[in-house]
Amino acid sequence: MIFTDSGIVLFRQDFREADRIICLYTRLHGRINLRLPGVNRAKGKLKALSEPFTCADYRIYARSARVLGTVTGGKISRVFPAIRRDLKRQTLALHFCELMMRLTPLHQPSEQKYRLLLQVLTELEYGQPNPAFVPAFTLRLMAAAGFGLDHPVLKITPQFWKRMHEDEFSSLDFTEAEDLLSLAKCNEVCRRFLNQYLTYPLQTVKPFELPAEDVQELTHPPVPLPAGKLTPAPTH
Repeated sequence: MIFTDSGIVLFRQDFREADRIICLYTRLHGRINLRLPGVNRAKGKLKALSEPFTCADYRIYARSARVLGTVTGGKISRVFPAIRRDLKRQTLALHFCELMMRLTPLHQPSEQKYRLLLQVLTELEYGQPNPAFVPAFTLRLMAAAGFGLDHPVLKITPQFWKRMHEDEFSSLDFTEAEDLLSLAKCNEVCRRFLNQYLTYPLQTVKPFELPAEDVQELTHPPVPLPAGKLTPAPTH
């Protein structure tokens, strides 16, 4: 079976001598794993299609929908050059891709998740990163994956909770003390959920050993909160 689908590269790994394996989140087929034969050779023609957070239309050959397919060609739509030139943006983009890979099942399409990842990468490309990017994306991905919380917790106001789920990422640049406290609480909600859900830590939590002042710009540290367990409830 040969088909074409739009996708975003979440992860890549060298395979054998000259091949690569990629994890791709596609618009119509969800998260799938694919092989790109011969791309590590000097004359490999499909290497650009295997780079992280590349968005392209892929031509795929697969004997079965659940067997490792092969990329036979494609056309690149976006490569996000501003993200690739900036270490902070690149760090965030890799983190979003890892969250998408870890929180989505194989072969279960969701155009909502695909559009969410494309939106955050686009805003990261053209907008200015702020500390709300990570918790806002995580909360929205939790909701799309069925782990969203029906109501705000930790005394976060409904208005702030709604903004974190609906506003453009680049507009979530908070300066008021109350908003910064609510943002820290949202970070704590995400941290508790990921600690409970994931079987091993995210690889991009402390990527590239960024200096402390750069990490502070990417994510606001959570405030101390009483110990307790959050029980995620599916959204409807």
